[in-house]
Amino acid sequence: MEGNALMKGDKLILRGLKFHGFHGVKPEEKKLGQKFLVDVDAWMDLRAAGKSDNISDTVSYTDIYRIGECSIVKEVIEGSSHDLLESAAEQIATTTLTKHHQITAICVKVGKPHVAVQGPVDYLGVEILRHRSDVSN
Repeated sequence: MEGNALMKGDKLILRGLKFHGFHGVKPEEKKLGQKFLVDVDAWMDLRAAGKSDNISDTVSYTDIYRIGECSIVKEVIEGSSHDLLESAAEQIATTTLTKHHQITAICVKVGKPHVAVQGPVDYLGVEILRHRSDVSN
């Protein structure tokens, strides 16, 4: 039920965020790094911002992407190495929900466009969905 209601609600959308990071289980991934693609959907009620036209009534998508001390996605992807994309996505989701209490749920997709597989791919990756109830405040 919560998931169905979620898909009909308001959300902030961040698509095609590109960063160079050092994540992976192979030594060369941690040494050379590679490009990562990130998409974020952050559900929250946007009615107040829609009526007021005031940034203080919403969460700026730049706070999720990168700005000052709130550089969540950039800090995770360009920061400390994770073996698994699942771990990087979880950190993005948990940090966003912890820092922005207005957000009720978040979907984070992290992809690697350059992977060692035999055959053409756009990218391989993970997508996670977390709700406010999943995070201890």
